[in-house]
Amino acid sequence: MSISALRRRAREARFWLFDACFPLWSEKGSGDGGLFREGLSLDHSQMPEDTTRVRVQARQTFVFAQAAMLGWKPDAAMEDVEQGVRILSGLARRPDGLTGHRIHCDGSGLADDTPDLYDLAFTLYALANASMVIEDGGSVLAPARALIDAAEGRLKDRTNGGYAERLPPPQTRSQNPHMHMLEAFLALHVADPEGGYLGKAAELIQLFETKFTAGPGNLLGETFKADWSEPDGEAAMVVEPGHQFEWVWLLDLYSKLSGEALNPAAGRLYSFATGTLDPSGRTLLEVKRDGSVHNAGRRTWGQAEALQAHLMMLRLTGEESFAAAACTSFDILMDEHLTPEGGWIDHIDATGQTLSHFMPASTGYHVVLAFADLIQTMEA
Repeated sequence: MSISALRRRAREARFWLFDACFPLWSEKGSGDGGLFREGLSLDHSQMPEDTTRVRVQARQTFVFAQAAMLGWKPDAAMEDVEQGVRILSGLARRPDGLTGHRIHCDGSGLADDTPDLYDLAFTLYALANASMVIEDGGSVLAPARALIDAAEGRLKDRTNGGYAERLPPPQTRSQNPHMHMLEAFLALHVADPEGGYLGKAAELIQLFETKFTAGPGNLLGETFKADWSEPDGEAAMVVEPGHQFEWVWLLDLYSKLSGEALNPAAGRLYSFATGTLDPSGRTLLEVKRDGSVHNAGRRTWGQAEALQAHLMMLRLTGEESFAAAACTSFDILMDEHLTPEGGWIDHIDATGQTLSHFMPASTGYHVVLAFADLIQTMEA
């Protein structure tokens, strides 16, 4: 029963993407300067903007690459993908080959040229996905390889592992951009299996095993000292269920691409994260390592990551309980976060009140990725 119910929801996800989300962001999501907008107002209209983040250009490029893969309006989707590739290969770049952080919306250049690993990871991820839909995919992978060379030369931390999150290197380290670097390397491996990207992904898996999950309970930590040791005070005890879920399906993807057995951490993180869901099945923003609530607010992205983790467990086991959990996460997204017009209420507090002041374009990456996973899993 739950599997058939989930298949109906997969069809609903396709309708929402094709009839609402992709049209809204294709028609209203770009400004006069030819860049993707930071977001839309809560009434789905455009707002004045002076600058936009590089990661938004990357995430929106990914969104329309997914639209092309799913079969939505090929000409419109490809136009948006090609727009994104031009930005990520040109305006977003510094002279040393790294990405900057913010771009002037009039297309005049970088407004903030600070290198940021999060922006860089999503640029790689976007280029990998774009290469799979653009006819000359090799021309898109070339700037990706140049960006990796720049990152290896300027950001690689050869003493402690991983990459500097920005320049100059910070004293507080973060797992989050490294998680997205793993995601990017896996996508690049799919696009170019002979490119050596799986080895780079393996290095990040090792960092996950030895540093990110070395704290109490072997859960995924968020921030660390410069040598990847546990931070002081409360920061060591606070974890994000959404990121526990996100690593679950990334570990599964790495397992499938590498041929290695699924890392046992996937089951541990999934069990912990599902144990912290609220009584209605919502993913909360922050909890402590003992499972107690630290911040009962919720974001759209956390519900999307829970959906993907449930789908991964369903594929792994075929058990109806995981289909039921996926149905719940989907319903929370549709009923509480997504709008019929193709947008989202991104941030809701513990009492159910809206905290969002606008619709950040960057949220679309999570929703589109999860819905594409749902559609493919259920062959809808």
